[in-house]
Amino acid sequence: MEQFLAVAVAHFLALLIPGVDFFLIARTATTSGRRNAVGICVGIACANGILVAAAFSGLSLIRTPMVLHVVQAAGGVFLVWIGIAFLRAETGVERADGSRTGRTTWTRNLGLGLVSGLLNPKNVLFYVSLAAALAGASPAALTLYGAWMVTIVLVWDLFVAVALGSPRALGRLSRVLPWTAKAAGGFLVLLGLGMILTLTTGPMR
Repeated sequence: MEQFLAVAVAHFLALLIPGVDFFLIARTATTSGRRNAVGICVGIACANGILVAAAFSGLSLIRTPMVLHVVQAAGGVFLVWIGIAFLRAETGVERADGSRTGRTTWTRNLGLGLVSGLLNPKNVLFYVSLAAALAGASPAALTLYGAWMVTIVLVWDLFVAVALGSPRALGRLSRVLPWTAKAAGGFLVLLGLGMILTLTTGPMR
């Protein structure tokens, strides 16, 4: 029980740290509505499930430095791409039903959330580190931990999507949404470039 509480608290605290997944959900909820943001949330949860299963099953491939470098490079490129999309995008127009206009679709957002979760170095490093710390846990315990973490990721992301995509929240944020999107886009571009530059300037092992 104590081990479960430690895992649950560590995972939730890591979840509270804003990252690319959070910005992606927030941006989608405020520009395309809650329904489309749910697709992002489901995709991110599926990605977390894949990473948890890979880390907890003892898959050594994702623990090798070369694979981690590849994930970091791909994640950096993805962050730059998402950041540029944020900088170029315009806010949508809210419909009467609370959804937002735009060309985005639920299925497309599902795939986008999946890619975001898989290429997020924070997710990869966290689950790999956690798997190493839980090396002595039983398969049943690892299954319980994994199911719990994926569920919490989905519930938290859905909360963010619903909270930021509600008409009341959109009304309050309408004036600052364009500037917030630009700021988030610039932050993601700088973060992605920093990840890429770290690989090019640091030693390869």
